[in-house]
Amino acid sequence: MMPTVVFYEKPGCINNARQKAWLAASGHQVDARDLLQEPWSAARLRRFFAALPVSAWFNMSAPRIKEGEVQPERIDADAALRLMVQDPLLIRRPLLEVGGECRAGFDPLEVRLWIGLVAGDGAPYSESCPRTDNHHCP
Repeated sequence: MMPTVVFYEKPGCINNARQKAWLAASGHQVDARDLLQEPWSAARLRRFFAALPVSAWFNMSAPRIKEGEVQPERIDADAALRLMVQDPLLIRRPLLEVGGECRAGFDPLEVRLWIGLVAGDGAPYSESCPRTDNHHCP
């Protein structure tokens, strides 16, 4: 039996919808949760980033990043977590939790090696928002 994936998403995000569908097609049960409504703490959020560099913790499509207000490459871990707790749009998504292990982002190869993922449809994969108007999908 495939594991249940707790999937923290931004509701309405096209990429998150595709990722959930891919997980379900791979036999996983997906427990989707609203990343923006989750009561995050710095300690809880930190578990998802493991050995990733701080700059990889961020959603590069977030308005505050695109406008230059937040510069991920210039922020330390503690400051990054404080910002993300205050503004969850800054968090790279999805956040995934399976059996107590947590990860950020959706790299298909890493997900396949971690929990199993069937081959995709051959379309190139990107974490970037596919909409040209990112105001709808930060």
